[in-house]
Amino acid sequence: MGMPALGLALLVLYGLLAFGMRMVVQLRRTGSTGFKGVHGPSGSAQRICELLLATIIVLCLAGGPVLQLAGALDPVQALDGDLASILGVVLASLGIAITVVAQFAMGDAWRIGVDPSEQTELVTYGPFAYVRNPIFAAMIPAFMGIALLAPNVVTLSGVILLMLTLELQTRFIEEPYLATVHGEHYAAYAARVGRFFPGVGRLTPRATAGSRR
Repeated sequence: MGMPALGLALLVLYGLLAFGMRMVVQLRRTGSTGFKGVHGPSGSAQRICELLLATIIVLCLAGGPVLQLAGALDPVQALDGDLASILGVVLASLGIAITVVAQFAMGDAWRIGVDPSEQTELVTYGPFAYVRNPIFAAMIPAFMGIALLAPNVVTLSGVILLMLTLELQTRFIEEPYLATVHGEHYAAYAARVGRFFPGVGRLTPRATAGSRR
């Protein structure tokens, strides 16, 4: 199997585990798949971020390996080697594993997307005791690894866009929603736990309170 094909296989595995299997488990446990779809009015930050995230994964991180396999794109030579490929497999495997662990740590509170009318449990244990967004944090090495297996301009651009979109999704959608729903409980949690990395991106009580206005 060529490296771009392996990248595609890992992307499919990610989809099956992080979306397919988890939605089936959620449906059996709660009667709902946990998929909230795209919310927010047209042009809103929430709708833009959610559509961007889906577009990046489909067009960049899936399309890039396909285009490279078809010979339509050449790999970036500096990243086209055995060392980069090994690193890619390690990062992708680690990211997929952490994603699945973090998703199951959420229990019944797990969902895809944010429904402002819904109130879920604030999970602060397991991986969430170290970072507030372990699923998003795990997506970064997972998709960096896939990009290293098909290191062309489309996949590499997709990783950069993915990280920017996750930052926007977290700052302008996830955090304001959690601050509104969980109030001081979330403020205390966000003040002691980092956003994507331990200790990095902690929120001051004033910043958290401002997100609720």
